[in-house]
Amino acid sequence: MNNISEKITDFTSLNAFGVCTYLGNKLGIGVDKVRAYFIYASFATLGSSVLVYLVLSFGLEFRKLLRRGRSRIWDI
Repeated sequence: MNNISEKITDFTSLNAFGVCTYLGNKLGIGVDKVRAYFIYASFATLGSSVLVYLVLSFGLEFRKLLRRGRSRIWDI
C-alpha cells in the first residue's frame, strides 16, 4: 500500500505545474512550506486559492511558451 502512495506522490511531483517550486525558489523558502500555505489558504478562503494557483500555472506555462518561440541570431 505504501508503494502505491509513493508512486502517486512521485507522479504528482514530476507532472505538477511547478507553481510551488517556482515560488519557493523565487522567495527562498522551502517548497513544502509553500505547498502547505496553499493548502491552508484553500481551507481559509473556501477554495479561492485554487484559482490563484491555476492562474499562476497558466502564467508559467505561457512564459515557457514565449521562451521557446524566441530565435537567436546564431540559430539562423
